[in-house]
Amino acid sequence: MIFYTSMTKYFINFLIIMVSLTFLGGCTKENGDNEKDQISQKDIAYLPQNDAEIQRYNIEIRKKQTLQRFPCDTISLMEFVLDNFPEGSYLVTEDRTSTYELAEPAVLYYPSDRNYVFGVVARSKPGERLIEVKNIVGYDQSYIDLDSTELGTAFFYLVLFKCENGFFKVIWETPIPSHGGYNYISIQKWHRYSIDFIKTNFHYAQGVGNISYNYFLVDGLEKAPHLLMTYEGINFKRTIADVNYDRYPDYFEHIYYDDGSRITPSDSIPFIWNQKDSVYQNLFNKKHTRPY
Repeated sequence: MIFYTSMTKYFINFLIIMVSLTFLGGCTKENGDNEKDQISQKDIAYLPQNDAEIQRYNIEIRKKQTLQRFPCDTISLMEFVLDNFPEGSYLVTEDRTSTYELAEPAVLYYPSDRNYVFGVVARSKPGERLIEVKNIVGYDQSYIDLDSTELGTAFFYLVLFKCENGFFKVIWETPIPSHGGYNYISIQKWHRYSIDFIKTNFHYAQGVGNISYNYFLVDGLEKAPHLLMTYEGINFKRTIADVNYDRYPDYFEHIYYDDGSRITPSDSIPFIWNQKDSVYQNLFNKKHTRPY
């Protein structure tokens, strides 16, 4: 009886040890596979060639799903950016207003001449991991301005393309001073002087608001535009104005009093465009300037 009990205990202990080794071995293999997946994903983020192949594949899928095409359409523009812009460049997509709609490319055909096409292009910072469009578009992605290095740093550009004989060429490109939180592009008109401007709007989650970078076509379509930034949030606001009656837009900086429990409009300060120094200047304090 004693012998039987000892053998039973021995057998049970042996089973426990074997099960433990099997479990540990499985965990080790699973952990190893996870590490390989993480390393693989990390490598892809630093390989522009692989990224370009994925882009081309997605473009081919879009071609198959598009029933009607025309010369210099959006798909052609996506291919042009992929073939002619630096590695890690992307035609940005608009922020979706609902969960179920498709994200549309940030492309705007000029209404009076559709041979001219505006597009928002984002470039990856050389030496860092490649950016992903999903990380730079939308309200939550506006926080990327705080620390964008882990997800790659995006540099935005507004680009004017022209379609000639079925092929694109770049007329001009100008930086958009933001790194994330892209929302939409639209064409507006400054009715005071009947000047068109391209509005690129970005979410600003830190201030519960939005920022617009407005590109005024003061010298015509094919000349580099003039940039004026406007914004609006819970306790800040800047609006377009015409203070000194010239073709360059000015703005009012609105001042709010915030005592922690109530936000009250207080004052507004006019800033005018100083063409000689290429800065916006406080009308009452010329030392107080802003670049845009």
